[in-house]
Amino acid sequence: MGERAAAGGGKWVDVAPGRLSRWLANFGARHDSYREEGLTLIGGDGATATLYPPPGAGPVGTIAELIEQAGAPRRLGLLLARKGAVAVGIADGAELIVSKVDRNYVQGRTAAGGWSQQRFARRRDNQAKAAASDGAGIVGRILLPEVRSLVAVVTGGDRTAVDAILSVPQLAAVVALRTERMLEVPEPRHAVLVSAVAAARAVPVLIHEPAGAEGHRPGTAIG
Repeated sequence: MGERAAAGGGKWVDVAPGRLSRWLANFGARHDSYREEGLTLIGGDGATATLYPPPGAGPVGTIAELIEQAGAPRRLGLLLARKGAVAVGIADGAELIVSKVDRNYVQGRTAAGGWSQQRFARRRDNQAKAAASDGAGIVGRILLPEVRSLVAVVTGGDRTAVDAILSVPQLAAVVALRTERMLEVPEPRHAVLVSAVAAARAVPVLIHEPAGAEGHRPGTAIG
C-alpha cells in the first residue's frame, strides 16, 4: 500500500510494525531530525507526522509504546465485501489462520428506462440482499464463535455491502469490535484477504510536509 491523499490536506502512509524504527530514522534524516510530542513527530524543517495505533493495539502515549504495541501479536477478524464477493478471516499476528471466500452474482446498473429499469433494479436489489445474507452466514460461522478471542474486527471494500452483512442482529458481538477505518481493497479473493492482514496491522501515519515543499516522500509502504 502506498501513499493516499488525506481529507483536509497532507497524506496517509501505512507502515508495517517491523519497519517503524527504520521509518522514524528516515523521517529524521529527511526532515532535519525531529522531536516528539506524544504520537506526533515535528521535523526541524516544519514537517509533521502523526502516528495512530493499529486496530486492537492497547493504549499508547509515546512513540516507544506505539512501537511495542504495534509489534505485539493480536488476533484480528477481517471482513471484506464488494459487488457480491465476500472474504472473512482470522489473523493471529501476521498469519491468516482461518479464511472463507465466497462470490454471489449481483447485476450491475443498467441504462435502460421504464419498466425494464424497474425490473432490473428489483432483481439487483434481491441479488444484493441474497449476497448480504450469505455473507452474514459466513461471518456467523467464522468470526462469531471466536469473537471473545478477537481484539478487533477490520472491514474493507464497499461500506454499503459491509454494513448490509453486519446488519443482522445476531452479529452484534462482531459489530461491537468493528474498527472505524475501512481498508481499500479490490474484489475480495483469498490473495486480497492475505494482503489485508498486513494492511490491518499497519500503523497509519498522517504526514504534512513543510510549506512549499514538493517531492518529499518520507512514507514507506508495507513491504
